[in-house]
Amino acid sequence: MAFIDYYKVLGLEKTASADDIKKAYRKLARKHHPDMNPNDKEANLKFQQINEANEVLSDPEKRKKYDEYGENWRHAEQFEHAKQQQQQQGYTYGGQTGFEGFGGGGEFSEEHFSDFFESLFGRGGGAGSSRARGKYRGQDYQAELHLGLREAATTHQHTLKVNDRNVRITIPAGIANGQVIKLKGHGAPGGNGGPAGDLYITFIVEDDEHFKRVGDDLYANVDVDLYAALLGGDITFDTLNGKVKLKVKPETQNGTKVRLKGKGFPIYKKEGEAGDLIITYNVKLPTGLSEKEKELIRELASVSSKN
Repeated sequence: MAFIDYYKVLGLEKTASADDIKKAYRKLARKHHPDMNPNDKEANLKFQQINEANEVLSDPEKRKKYDEYGENWRHAEQFEHAKQQQQQQGYTYGGQTGFEGFGGGGEFSEEHFSDFFESLFGRGGGAGSSRARGKYRGQDYQAELHLGLREAATTHQHTLKVNDRNVRITIPAGIANGQVIKLKGHGAPGGNGGPAGDLYITFIVEDDEHFKRVGDDLYANVDVDLYAALLGGDITFDTLNGKVKLKVKPETQNGTKVRLKGKGFPIYKKEGEAGDLIITYNVKLPTGLSEKEKELIRELASVSSKN
């Protein structure tokens, strides 16, 4: 497999901060997500490379190993162990003790990694080589899944494409923005018979034009005409679960809040339970008044000023 420069994949320099990595990953993941590029194999491959790069560079320990060992970062512990053994045995390369011959000061030059690894563990896939190398776990994958608020409020199935395989998952109602779930064994395959890595999915729940979500509660604004606010009346409102009739009390003030118990967002993995819906009344003043209406309002104002 050709070496992939994870920094180049994300369009970053090696000096990039953790925040730079996070921003670059989110931007590129959205651009190349399979849902945005159906039947585009090149975009799908790019998406996998982006996830792979983020999985390594967003983890401080993995990034440290990658920066030091390059494409052989997964074998860093084996390198270190072998290095200690060679130093203890006084092993020499070119008249120098230990590993100094690979770049001076005990550091390694990237072009020597493959030959060095083979010198320690042998070439090919023989039994002796496999035992020396040992099994190692495949790396984890990272992915983002974008949902609308109303999608996140219902239990539904979704199909993800991972390494040209369709993975069907059930998303429980009530998933939170930024919540991460793990799909065990859906990451990269392991080496020498080792276990596969895992797939971590971060859910991004988009904003909704009618509702604002805070925890399991929903907030919404409802317009109430002046006459209903003054005299009382009924209005109908569409919740996530259907229409409800709201009774407006006489002399309702602008900004009045009404709490509807259990009409909010479903609570994650608690079937039948939901937060509350908090509605704020916005009293709307009438426009385009006729002369008769204006005359009546003046009369009302006159009566009100005398009281």
